Amino acid sequence: SNLALELGQDLGDTAIDFAALGMGGSAEEAPVVKLLQTIFEDAVQVRASDIHIEPQEHKLHIRFRIDGVMHLQTEADLKIASALALRLKLMSGLDISEKRLPQDGRFAVKVKQQPVDVRISSMPTQYGESVVMRLLIQNSSGFSLEKLGMPPDMLERFRKLIHRPSGMVLVTGPTGSGKTTTLYAALSELNSTSNKIITVEDPVEYRLNGINQVQVNDKIDLSFSRVLRSTLRQDPDIILVGEMRDQETAQIGLRAAMTGHLVLSTLHTNDAISTPIRMIDMGAPRYMVAMSILAVVAQRLLRLVCEGCAETYTPEPFERAWLQHELGDNVDQHRYVHGKGCSICNGTGYQGRMGVYELLEMNNELIDGASHHDPNHFIKLARQHMAGKTLRKSAVDLVIEKRTTIAEAMRISNQFED
Repeated sequence: SNLALELGQDLGDTAIDFAALGMGGSAEEAPVVKLLQTIFEDAVQVRASDIHIEPQEHKLHIRFRIDGVMHLQTEADLKIASALALRLKLMSGLDISEKRLPQDGRFAVKVKQQPVDVRISSMPTQYGESVVMRLLIQNSSGFSLEKLGMPPDMLERFRKLIHRPSGMVLVTGPTGSGKTTTLYAALSELNSTSNKIITVEDPVEYRLNGINQVQVNDKIDLSFSRVLRSTLRQDPDIILVGEMRDQETAQIGLRAAMTGHLVLSTLHTNDAISTPIRMIDMGAPRYMVAMSILAVVAQRLLRLVCEGCAETYTPEPFERAWLQHELGDNVDQHRYVHGKGCSICNGTGYQGRMGVYELLEMNNELIDGASHHDPNHFIKLARQHMAGKTLRKSAVDLVIEKRTTIAEAMRISNQFED
């Protein structure tokens, strides 16, 4: 309607534009704004996910996290540290008089005409305030299941699962393994005028059109379990719960899955098999876990070798031994690569990342197994079911295809081996 449109235009969008900031400020402010602009432009250029501004004893360190790994970007004069922190706090509406307590907030900036959402956290350290910013580049192309990089047969199974009318689908992995992206891709696929979708997140990372997103807030006791209860009164078809954090959230989520809702959520477990067991350990009743969970996806993000400087590589003895577990005597029949480091990849030898996945789909046998009083019974059944389809196997496949290094496959595999 026209009225709604007119109102919308009045409210406008509020991304901070550095060019405009630089004009308005005083002479001593200009260099700080200029430095910030440079930092943000560099960060977006090298696809950094986080900017760390860290005051040290004699200088100010500015580091970027790129493809999951920290790199020193620049060192600046310690004198500007407080001006930089002040400017960032102003931009994100934090309390500028409070330097002794941690604070967090968010703001949006325009970097080369592209809006970037920034989540900011400030913390007092020995030499001043350390500021960390997470950059969320609102990807205009949106989220899609195809872009996740799941193998075609797994993608097809995953797609079928998320189109089920009820039950729970869990995505697991450590922090920063791309779980949110997988879930948002699933939501984008399910997002239609005929589905009522509600998310309960902490924090809301990306804003999705047509979806009702709620941010939990512990300060006012707006916890996951409390929001989730209210969510069920809002007549949803699909619910995304940011994380199964505690017994109460898990129980409400499982009950929702049993009563005709599709529930998507995450858990910090290492692999797919241990996830149903972990839910039971959290105090969720066995029969509910067995009946409600449709499937578990476990995932990692794995760095890809930079194509600009990839070269043949001879595995170290320990790498060869590790590969032998997976490949047996075929180890020496393959060629391996690594990146020696060049200007394209900032000397890291890696450029870009892709997801590696395993999918444990619950069938009748596994449901019976999960109801069994001895967890080892389920683990044994699930292992047979997953044979040859594990995360580790996916990582080794990428090594053989010369898309990543043995070191990288080992790094993400070590995140879940006892």
